[in-house]
Amino acid sequence: MRTQVGIVGAGPAGLLLSHLLHREGIESVVLESRSREYVEHRVRAGVLEQGTVDLLTNAGVGARMRREGLPHHGIELRFGGAGHRIDMKALTGGRSITVYGQQEVVKDLIQARVAAGGQLLFEVAGVSLHDLDSNLPRIRFTHRGDTIDLQCDVIAGCDGFHGICRQTIPDGVLRAFERVYPFAWLGILAAAPPSHAELIYAYHERGFALFSMRSPEITRLYLQVAPDEDLAAWPDARIWEELHTRLETHDDWKLEEGPVLEKGVTPMRSFVVEPMQHGRLFLAGDAAHIVPPTGAKGMNLAVADVSVLATALAAMFKTGREDLLAAYSTTCLKRVWRAEHFSWWMTSMLHRFPDDDGFQHRLQRSQLDYVVSSPAASASLAENYVGLPL
Repeated sequence: MRTQVGIVGAGPAGLLLSHLLHREGIESVVLESRSREYVEHRVRAGVLEQGTVDLLTNAGVGARMRREGLPHHGIELRFGGAGHRIDMKALTGGRSITVYGQQEVVKDLIQARVAAGGQLLFEVAGVSLHDLDSNLPRIRFTHRGDTIDLQCDVIAGCDGFHGICRQTIPDGVLRAFERVYPFAWLGILAAAPPSHAELIYAYHERGFALFSMRSPEITRLYLQVAPDEDLAAWPDARIWEELHTRLETHDDWKLEEGPVLEKGVTPMRSFVVEPMQHGRLFLAGDAAHIVPPTGAKGMNLAVADVSVLATALAAMFKTGREDLLAAYSTTCLKRVWRAEHFSWWMTSMLHRFPDDDGFQHRLQRSQLDYVVSSPAASASLAENYVGLPL
């Protein structure tokens, strides 16, 4: 097979890149190890920055998001039994976020690629990358019993943290930066109508909690737990009891309960590799960086990466100009490290640390008091949360 851009991974990064390239008249083939059904239904992030919403809309894949997504103009920080709203729209000149599940973005992008006759190959196996230092790198894989060599001009590694693309880069090329946090999130998806109009980030003596939602009928909730927490030790009744304790305030606000549809424990880490490119291979999204979910940046960073990459590839294929492609990593890493810092800051401010002797707690309370009382501090949080312009 022959194509211009071989894309490994059919998550938001790979699919959006393929769509953006198509709009520029550039061919691509997307390879995915999982089935279409699996990638369309795996529940992941759900908070879209203003720039992500605008990009999807301008790219012609935002119609359903605009109909069904939930615009939020603020978030609430809760601590000391009281809530404090951060008015993001007022603090950022009208910018906001939209709650719309990652799996819904994936469905929209797959539909768009299929409608355009795009090449999406699901359930591929044995993916390996070759000749990355040449002008014609190759991806070898097996699909429906056939072993295929896909010859490309460029390869985009959008296959996530555990994917093959980053692992293929020779030793000594990349430098990894990592921070593993001493806690995890126990998350549930519940068939319960949201009991609050916006996201709630709660700092509590028993640990962090997050109230979110996915639709007018589905609530998404998280609890801080130990990184080695046994999920079996958390029956539904215990989860709800703990959520009530950490989220409820002195003003009689009550959390709505409902049947738990799924639950899981997510570890917390920060991870970045530099550079995000090697030869004709360009990493995007989780293949290059991971952020703790507190800042709601994961999928948004992936979208920003492929926006930069699509622009650079269009310049190369249309004019032969390669300076944007050469600067891809440098350009992306400026945004990545800003998002890493914001996510680390939110995480450090809102979680209880297991070795705290009281010093950390007092620093956190002081920081929270300052953020909700200072217009400048509130504006800084709001600006980062809604996302810097793409």
